[in-house]
Amino acid sequence: MTTFLQQVVNGLSLGSIYAVFAIGCTLIFGVLNIVNLAQGAFFMVGAYLGLEIALLGLPLPLALLVALVGGGVLGMASELLVFRVLRLRGGHKWMGLVASLALARLLVGIAQEVFGTAVHGYPPNPFTAIVWEIGGVRVQLLQIIVVITAVILMGILGFTLQKTSVGRAIRTVAFSEDVARIVGVEVGRTILITFFIAGALAGAAGVLLGLLFNVVSPFMGEHMLVKGLTVMILGGLGNIPGAVAGGFLLGLVEVFSVAYVSSAFRDAIGFGLIFLILLVKPTGLFSGFEERRA
Repeated sequence: MTTFLQQVVNGLSLGSIYAVFAIGCTLIFGVLNIVNLAQGAFFMVGAYLGLEIALLGLPLPLALLVALVGGGVLGMASELLVFRVLRLRGGHKWMGLVASLALARLLVGIAQEVFGTAVHGYPPNPFTAIVWEIGGVRVQLLQIIVVITAVILMGILGFTLQKTSVGRAIRTVAFSEDVARIVGVEVGRTILITFFIAGALAGAAGVLLGLLFNVVSPFMGEHMLVKGLTVMILGGLGNIPGAVAGGFLLGLVEVFSVAYVSSAFRDAIGFGLIFLILLVKPTGLFSGFEERRA
């Protein structure tokens, strides 16, 4: 029972990071029906930005804020320099997919040149030293902070989408760009804001994962991109609540597979379960954006 509860704690902290990253991917897909493969690179850049701020001895909340802004700016750049250019020139959506992958590889190459290929870690902080043991279950203060931060970010996004004019504009564009123009929504600006939000979430997730596992490398975004796309499909394409649930589910499945089976089968078991779920319910855990729009 102790092992079970320990893995629940570990899975929730990991799953919260998956959820934050995945809802950024899901948001872009829900609005434009495209996948930005550069999201993983934004995640990596966010982790490095946070690391540089932490190495300066500045507070970790500032590191998170810098990663948020940095990731958001990169998200906007990908829209302005890649996706918008292709839309204006009548390019197929698959071209955007390939172009965003090229952008991701460019950012990884730059990170290798600037930081090298070695794995880096965040400097010691007071949060990692505080650990409580409750009934044999170890709970780190850092794990609690990661989960709370992730929940706050998801809550802010939910409030923005449901209660603000920006959120209403995003939801209108997601429903139909033509309808959005008719009712006076500035589609171009709304799409740009969407990319900023998605990039910011990726950057924040990079800091959270870097802190939790104390590992930062130029290649960390590639692994996270696979996780994010998996969660997005698992939860239902374009469905943000589904992405949140899928993120936590994948995190729990991974840590339980390590605890009860083998770390070598961590990804195999996680993806195998997802494969089985999609065979039973191809639309994912929840109805996706495509279903609602149809």
